[in-house]
Amino acid sequence: MSKPHAEVIGDPIVQSKSPTIHRFWLDKAGIDADYTHCHVTADDLADYIAARRADSYWRGCNVTMPHKQAVIPLLDRIDPLAARIGAVNTIVPEDGGLAGYNTDAAGFIEPLRDDLAGSHLFRMARIIGTGGAARAIIAALADTGHVLVVAGRNVDKARALLDELDPGGEHHVAPLAHFGAETDFAFDDREGCFDVVVNASALGMVGQPPLDFDFSHVPPQSVCYDIVTTPLETPFLKEAKARGFRTVDGLSMLIGQAAAAFEKFYGVPAPREDDAALRKVLTA
Repeated sequence: MSKPHAEVIGDPIVQSKSPTIHRFWLDKAGIDADYTHCHVTADDLADYIAARRADSYWRGCNVTMPHKQAVIPLLDRIDPLAARIGAVNTIVPEDGGLAGYNTDAAGFIEPLRDDLAGSHLFRMARIIGTGGAARAIIAALADTGHVLVVAGRNVDKARALLDELDPGGEHHVAPLAHFGAETDFAFDDREGCFDVVVNASALGMVGQPPLDFDFSHVPPQSVCYDIVTTPLETPFLKEAKARGFRTVDGLSMLIGQAAAAFEKFYGVPAPREDDAALRKVLTA
């Protein structure tokens, strides 16, 4: 391709919404560049990276499953946050080599930034899931001063994640079933506190088992956040809205992480003034 271009790689990849997002912004910004998707298998990954090194028009790529960890040894430099999370989702040519970043953490935090700009007496997050997405979310919430409760089918894996990602934190683990059962816990005064409950798993996604969650575990005034994008309004978010909680859907994280990558690829901030229109395009 004889103009600046970036892409998203993975296996499979045709389902990715990234080309739609980046092309929308390129058009709005008036940038003569492109963003596509490229199907790359595990066997092809090393050859793909080698070929892109020689492409002077290539501005980088986003990386999705199953390559976020496998690509790390093929790069020249890994950003400290990406190294800590143990996953790269953005690669860019930099200083004569290839650098790996993780924009998932920034993308997750973005819709909470106004809340976190203030001070709180206490911040707590309940996180459901211990998979790849949870790693970036755990790191992001630990770095913004939250005490974490991580729930998973395997509590040993949950504890290992916390010990790896924030070894100095006073965090907690729970079996996944803990949040499915009703509790009579009486929450104390939440004035000055900030609570977020996150579904960082695939539970509730189309084709996956439902998320078994009892809202007696949600403190008053919490933000309920679900990273699932299909459906966009999951049963978890639908019930949270019905109960009066503020909600954040999976497109928020997807668009946020894409914006961080866009600036690395094209050297200018993503034009975010038309996010509402972008959402309409993505959900059409």
